[in-house]
Amino acid sequence: MKTTSVVLAAVLAAVVTTNVVVTLHAQVKESPLPRLVNKDGRFALFVDDAPYLILGAEDLMLGVESTWPRRPKVWLAMDYLNVNTVEIAVYWNQFEPQPGQYDYAVIDRLLTEARQHNVRLVPLWFATYKNGSQHYMPEWMLLAPDRYSHMVDKDGQAVDSPSPFATASLEADQSAFAALMRHLKEVDPQRTVIMVQVENETGTWSSVRDYSPAAQKLFEAPVPPELLRALRVKTASPSPNWQEAFGPDADEYFHAWSVARYVGQVAAAGKAVYPLPMFANCALRDPFHPGPPGQPGVPGNYESGGPTDNVLPIWKVAAPALDILAPDNYQNDPAAYLKVLALYHRDDNPLYLPETGCPGGARFFFSALGLQAIGVSPASDTTEPYLLGAEAGTQTGKLGAWEGSRMVEEFLTPWAMNFRLIGPMQREIARLNFDGKLQAVAEEQGRVTETLPFGSWNAEVAYGSLRYNHHAPAGNPKPTGRALVAQLQDNQFLVTGYFCRVDFRPAGAGSHRPVAEGTGQTPSAMIDGKWQHRQFLRVEEGTYENGVFKLIRTWNGGETDWGLNFGEEPVVLRVSLATY
Repeated sequence: MKTTSVVLAAVLAAVVTTNVVVTLHAQVKESPLPRLVNKDGRFALFVDDAPYLILGAEDLMLGVESTWPRRPKVWLAMDYLNVNTVEIAVYWNQFEPQPGQYDYAVIDRLLTEARQHNVRLVPLWFATYKNGSQHYMPEWMLLAPDRYSHMVDKDGQAVDSPSPFATASLEADQSAFAALMRHLKEVDPQRTVIMVQVENETGTWSSVRDYSPAAQKLFEAPVPPELLRALRVKTASPSPNWQEAFGPDADEYFHAWSVARYVGQVAAAGKAVYPLPMFANCALRDPFHPGPPGQPGVPGNYESGGPTDNVLPIWKVAAPALDILAPDNYQNDPAAYLKVLALYHRDDNPLYLPETGCPGGARFFFSALGLQAIGVSPASDTTEPYLLGAEAGTQTGKLGAWEGSRMVEEFLTPWAMNFRLIGPMQREIARLNFDGKLQAVAEEQGRVTETLPFGSWNAEVAYGSLRYNHHAPAGNPKPTGRALVAQLQDNQFLVTGYFCRVDFRPAGAGSHRPVAEGTGQTPSAMIDGKWQHRQFLRVEEGTYENGVFKLIRTWNGGETDWGLNFGEEPVVLRVSLATY
């Protein structure tokens, strides 16, 4: 009888606990579901029913390969960066240590910490694919390679990459991902999680495709007709196989289709449970030197099968459950970096950078905004030794022992400057971009001026700020300048930037009068036989609070006589113009 009472008490306690948890969740007001909206070829990520700009950090900064107990240290870095969103990896081998047994503790902890720090989360599902390998599959899968199979190369050897034709792997991944999404739906009514990455840098390094018997049979079979229609392929055969349809590109296109189908089915399984926006990221190929014709996947060249720029249309057809195909942009060459932005900025694809990091690359955040990016998340695997190896006893500043390090000065600080400037008005920036009212640019070597057209006005940007000086800026020693101009009304603009000067000139087909240094002349244009001169009606420095511009002070005199100068301090101006 005593044993029965103990069991009954335990059951009642469990019921009470469950009811308390359910009640607590019921007390939290459910926020609108995040969603991607397309308008006239421009995209916005709506969070809480308004455009949202991701000012993120990818968790290479948080030690993506490290163990969970080390993570609390690095929230200091997130605070320093002024992020509003953190991308954080969820490891399949930790999430499902035994078949069908899911461990939600890490997810719940991350949600709690994110809410404490007032940031949103983008989970990265490290599952079948992580950088082309299957190293985050659970141990019970890795120990059964016959069932959860690897790819096979041309020589018949297994390679360190999962096969996209392993049905058992796909089914297990779908089940686990659906379980993750189901849990998020249950425990996150406030929508701390706003988007999810499905897998990580899919594809293969050591073989252009899978050459297993199952794969070869499909390679020799007809190409799916929906793909032929999408790519507008015309051949002599009404049902061509891959070689007949695509010639020297057949192997890579086949692999891209196969991997995209796999990832798309995993995404669809999760979306059926909880339809958050989802994306796949990509290890890029060099946009200028992709490799020898017919050999796109040779080892050491780039990862074959992932959503590289040459197979984006294939991924779009094969994986419709994915909302975004996103580039991990680590290009060191500025021209290549900007080319990648242009390639992934498509009418059918929102521009989002889930990983980015290169010397001097923080200024390209403005270039991405100029292409209507919905967000950027810098990442650097060079940060972990500093962030996680600092001695607590030597901490003095905001970042403690990390203060003054090369990593902080060259990587964290430029990104922190961007986010400190844009953060208070990220909602307004996202809305203006979505409405097509915003332009943003970054300094490039050898090009020190830009002209941004806004109807009856041209915004003229010159890099290399010289505050209170009439001499024209001549570029920065190292390109660091960036500028953002948005049209609030016909003759009113939001202007900000770093290390640059911004001025305005009346637009028109007539000639322009050069501004002679030291004369006090203003930018002018000959329009319909009459000179039109720019004048500043009002230049207001301020900040945004809850969507409202709050005036700090008014600029005039030497602050505006030669244009609007921006240095290293975060300054936001609201500028009203007229002509005389």
